[in-house]
Amino acid sequence: MAITPRRPVNPKDAAEALFKPMKKPAAPAVERRSAPDVKELVTIKLDSAVLEHFQKDGPGWQERINDALRAVVQADLG
Repeated sequence: MAITPRRPVNPKDAAEALFKPMKKPAAPAVERRSAPDVKELVTIKLDSAVLEHFQKDGPGWQERINDALRAVVQADLG
Protein backbone atom coordinates (compact mmCIF):
# COMPACT_ATOMS: atom_id res chain seq x y z
CA MET A 1 0.00 0.00 0.00
CA ALA A 2 1.23 3.47 -0.82
CA ILE A 3 1.66 5.79 2.11
CA THR A 4 0.15 9.23 1.55
CA PRO A 5 2.18 11.99 3.20
CA ARG A 6 0.34 13.95 5.88
CA ARG A 7 1.82 17.18 4.62
CA PRO A 8 2.04 18.29 1.01
CA VAL A 9 5.45 17.70 -0.50
CA ASN A 10 5.01 20.26 -3.28
CA PRO A 11 5.76 23.78 -1.95
CA LYS A 12 2.87 25.26 -3.92
CA ASP A 13 0.44 22.73 -2.44
CA ALA A 14 1.86 23.44 1.02
CA ALA A 15 1.27 27.18 0.54
CA GLU A 16 -2.26 26.61 -0.79
CA ALA A 17 -3.05 24.40 2.21
CA LEU A 18 -2.31 27.32 4.55
CA PHE A 19 -5.10 29.44 3.13
CA LYS A 20 -8.76 28.62 3.48
CA PRO A 21 -11.12 29.32 0.61
CA MET A 22 -12.50 32.85 0.77
CA LYS A 23 -16.09 33.06 1.93
CA LYS A 24 -18.62 35.44 0.44
CA PRO A 25 -18.78 38.70 2.38
CA ALA A 26 -21.85 39.03 4.56
CA ALA A 27 -24.59 41.27 3.26
CA PRO A 28 -24.60 44.65 5.01
CA ALA A 29 -27.03 44.88 7.91
CA VAL A 30 -30.21 46.73 7.10
CA GLU A 31 -31.03 49.33 9.72
CA ARG A 32 -34.71 49.16 10.50
CA ARG A 33 -36.55 51.89 12.30
CA SER A 34 -38.63 50.68 15.20
CA ALA A 35 -42.20 51.70 15.75
CA PRO A 36 -42.67 54.61 18.17
CA ASP A 37 -43.07 53.76 21.86
CA VAL A 38 -41.77 50.22 21.40
CA LYS A 39 -39.51 49.17 24.24
CA GLU A 40 -36.20 47.55 23.40
CA LEU A 41 -34.14 45.26 25.56
CA VAL A 42 -30.78 46.90 26.34
CA THR A 43 -27.95 46.48 28.81
CA ILE A 44 -26.88 49.58 30.71
CA LYS A 45 -24.45 50.16 33.55
CA LEU A 46 -25.75 52.41 36.33
CA ASP A 47 -24.14 53.65 39.52
CA SER A 48 -25.16 51.65 42.58
CA ALA A 49 -26.67 54.75 44.21
CA VAL A 50 -28.84 55.46 41.15
CA LEU A 51 -30.06 51.87 40.98
CA GLU A 52 -30.76 51.82 44.72
CA HIS A 53 -32.76 55.07 44.44
CA PHE A 54 -35.09 53.65 41.79
CA GLN A 55 -35.37 50.20 43.38
CA LYS A 56 -36.22 51.43 46.90
CA ASP A 57 -39.92 51.81 46.00
CA GLY A 58 -40.14 48.19 44.83
CA PRO A 59 -41.35 46.74 41.53
CA GLY A 60 -41.62 49.06 38.57
CA TRP A 61 -38.16 50.53 39.03
CA GLN A 62 -37.31 50.04 35.35
CA GLU A 63 -40.40 52.05 34.37
CA ARG A 64 -39.38 54.79 36.79
CA ILE A 65 -35.92 54.96 35.21
CA ASN A 66 -37.56 55.10 31.77
CA ASP A 67 -39.90 57.90 32.90
CA ALA A 68 -36.98 59.90 34.35
CA LEU A 69 -34.97 59.52 31.14
CA ARG A 70 -37.99 60.45 29.02
CA ALA A 71 -38.45 63.63 31.10
CA VAL A 72 -34.81 64.58 30.50
CA VAL A 73 -35.17 63.99 26.75
CA GLN A 74 -38.38 66.03 26.56
CA ALA A 75 -36.81 68.88 28.56
CA ASP A 76 -33.81 68.81 26.24
CA LEU A 77 -36.02 68.94 23.13
CA GLY A 78 -38.44 71.52 24.45
